[in-house]
Amino acid sequence: MKILVLCTGNSCRSQMAEGFLKSFDNKLKVVSAGTKPSIKVHPLAIKVMLEENIDLTKNKPKSVNEFLNNEFDYVITVCGGAKENCPMFTGKVKHRIHIGFDDPAEAKGNYEFVLSEFRRIRDEIKKEFYEFYKSIHKI
Repeated sequence: MKILVLCTGNSCRSQMAEGFLKSFDNKLKVVSAGTKPSIKVHPLAIKVMLEENIDLTKNKPKSVNEFLNNEFDYVITVCGGAKENCPMFTGKVKHRIHIGFDDPAEAKGNYEFVLSEFRRIRDEIKKEFYEFYKSIHKI
């Protein structure tokens, strides 16, 4: 099964979702990408995922253009804010799903608050993507 997780910057939410899906089942072929990829994975996304024993330190944001010629069973968009436009994937896809989350990179405040937002979004992603995983595997 091939899954593409898609958002704008590919620095937080889609990276976390990719990490969780791979941790649920190492037989899944999961990639993430963005329409306007950031320069690097957000350091706080790396930090909060390490708390879950998922290492994103070697991950790099990728452009969705790298995958346009690939076929996917699922393309899942994860953007959530009203000011965000969810990207469309124009490649061959069997199922398109949207599971939206706030962007933790948009959180404002002191370090502890921003870190708590990254943890909140991480936990939401873990829960929602585990529900998705169970639904495709009838667990």
